[in-house]
Amino acid sequence: MVVLATKCYVEGDARDRALDGMNSLVANDVGDLDVDWQVGVRDDDFVQVDVTGEDATVARNVLAETWGEVVAHDGGLEAGEEYVGTLESWDDVGFTLDAGVDVFVPADELGLGVGSPEQVVERFGLVQHLPLRFVYGGDAGDEDAEPSRLADAERDRLYDWQRGDGRVNVNSATRGETRATVNRAGHAQDIVTVERLGLLEQSIVCAEGTDPPGLLAAIGSYLPAEMRCVV
Repeated sequence: MVVLATKCYVEGDARDRALDGMNSLVANDVGDLDVDWQVGVRDDDFVQVDVTGEDATVARNVLAETWGEVVAHDGGLEAGEEYVGTLESWDDVGFTLDAGVDVFVPADELGLGVGSPEQVVERFGLVQHLPLRFVYGGDAGDEDAEPSRLADAERDRLYDWQRGDGRVNVNSATRGETRATVNRAGHAQDIVTVERLGLLEQSIVCAEGTDPPGLLAAIGSYLPAEMRCVV
């Protein structure tokens, strides 16, 4: 079994659609290997994939590399190592990520410029449950522990978002649902693509000349999701 660093937190029909989509994504990742798999969801909403077959170890490694792996329940996090956690909350003093256990990243360790964590969230268009890479500092009870921080690759990715033509980030929707919503709102020509950030977190990449806040306003009534712009 491998626990992926992405969550399924919707209910009802939306949950069924999300898990059907996840099954297709797993098939794309490992379908050529000699394995069988079953997609499920843990009590804490993280997606887990039970993998069996001759190539099971290879398949688990591929899925962990593609999505990130939650390992906290399998022996804990190691100081200085890089992991993926989902953005659960933020306040005046930092971010709280869920990596199987709560990991606190102080504001000074975000590395995303000036401003409070809330201002960083708004500036970079971050939505709840977004998977983020971080370097674990150590157990908070350890006097020698360093603070956890966002990984350099994560900081680079977020700054790259700002260098483009703008984005609208959403949660609570699959990539297919997000793309269909943009089409239904009549704005297919205003975007380049919908980039998958997690199972239910997507980034709508705007075409040159598209106003991200205007696009958000146009599609907001069609998509019951948290949305933020990157401009």
